[in-house]
Amino acid sequence: MKIVVVGGGSAGWMAAAALGRIIGEQWPIELVESEQIGTVGVGEATIPQILLFNGVLGLDEAEFVRATKGSFKLGIDFVGWGAPDERYIHAFGLVGRDLGLIPFHHYWLQARARGDRTGLAEYSLSAMAAASNVFMREDPLPRTPIGAANYAYHFDASLYAAHLRDHAEKWGVKRLEGRITDVGRDGESGHVTHVELEDGRRVAGDLFIDCSGFRALLIGEAMGSAYVDWSQWLPCDRAQAVPCESVEPLTPVTRATAREAGWQWRIPLQHRIGNGYVYCSDFISDDAAATTLLANLDGKALGEPRPLKFTAGRRQDFWRGNVVALGLASGFLEPLESTSIHLVQSGIKHLVDLLPRDGIDPADVAAYNAKLTFEYEKIRDFLILHYWANGRSEPFWKRCREMEIPDTLVEKIETFRSHGRIFRFNEELFTEVAWLQVMVGQNILPRSYHPLADAPGDDNVDQYLASIRELIAAKVRRMPDHRDYLNRLSRTEAQQAVATEVPA
Repeated sequence: MKIVVVGGGSAGWMAAAALGRIIGEQWPIELVESEQIGTVGVGEATIPQILLFNGVLGLDEAEFVRATKGSFKLGIDFVGWGAPDERYIHAFGLVGRDLGLIPFHHYWLQARARGDRTGLAEYSLSAMAAASNVFMREDPLPRTPIGAANYAYHFDASLYAAHLRDHAEKWGVKRLEGRITDVGRDGESGHVTHVELEDGRRVAGDLFIDCSGFRALLIGEAMGSAYVDWSQWLPCDRAQAVPCESVEPLTPVTRATAREAGWQWRIPLQHRIGNGYVYCSDFISDDAAATTLLANLDGKALGEPRPLKFTAGRRQDFWRGNVVALGLASGFLEPLESTSIHLVQSGIKHLVDLLPRDGIDPADVAAYNAKLTFEYEKIRDFLILHYWANGRSEPFWKRCREMEIPDTLVEKIETFRSHGRIFRFNEELFTEVAWLQVMVGQNILPRSYHPLADAPGDDNVDQYLASIRELIAAKVRRMPDHRDYLNRLSRTEAQQAVATEVPA
């Protein structure tokens, strides 16, 4: 079978690179894109699953970070969500260390019930490293009960696409330049047979991957997969984006700061800072949003704010006929928890799992759609939580706090409010620890805790908690500055390159 990827950008080249790496020797793969069509490029912040994707491709991490002007990320710093003067971090990796049969946070809650006000973040290595602007991939104190910090990346999405293109073409992916003007379909099956370019060329294929962005040229326009609108829960429908000059220190976190009618992102790269204001147009004008954004930059703006319009939601079918949608063509969930790149990665993973051998089977298509629908809906609920659990006074935030939320989210919140219990189902993306940090960070606290947390006795619980804090503090003290670590990584790569070029 021949695969045709329609559209480039990070989604298109992620699909082309992954498929080229995995099946490029067996199936021909072509990617069609036009340099006349720009990309949105909102996926500059990621979550730790990106390490798995890059690992499958065999990308060298130092080379990847250098090529994409990337930095490391230990979590997301939320400012002003619980209340204007509050902040918390959703840090990657574990919080504390489970003891016996119950999760760690029940012991933290037990101590809290006795008056201890030690913050949850003090039991997270990633959170404490981020607070000190330090980072290292290796474990600074190996063979201890708490391992190395979990991390992801910030990177320039356009540079990531270019980096993947270099690798994909080495693996046999053929790139075609041209603007698509027509889509051909089979009269009986309704499948897409080819796309026609402006110069008259026809690109035929058996399986088409739609990475055409918001336009959804194949999945929406040609195949008619409707868009499921979630704006009743995620009301932001606009964004203004602008880069600014870098400042020190180079922070190893994404920042999400609540504003009057939405929130502002801050993504630090090696050479600049990416910024944007995601907002609801019912509560602020585009001009006022742009002014707010420019007034809250850490460095000099490197251009004028670029406006984006969107509707939160997903395609009814992500795979219909012989068309699979990835990226913005498949749906849009705002980058509040940096899931854009992950949803592309997840779609590719499920496609590889269900890759057709001798024709497309409806059962495979149904399984793919069920998996992606589940993942989108669970991420949706996690994002809604941030809005609903706010403690701000502005009209936008008041409306979010008063909105009726999905039953699945209500159940999650009430289960936690009762006795601090969090359950993760099937392949739900966000872990129990992720839900814990956001709920506690936005002042949703349980009425009680698991009864087994009393079993060790108060003194033993206090010693246990103190030992975790002390171990984390010792690890953080051994970590280098984030910028210094990046510089060291670049020097190491350069030294390795020289060693391979200069004969002994």
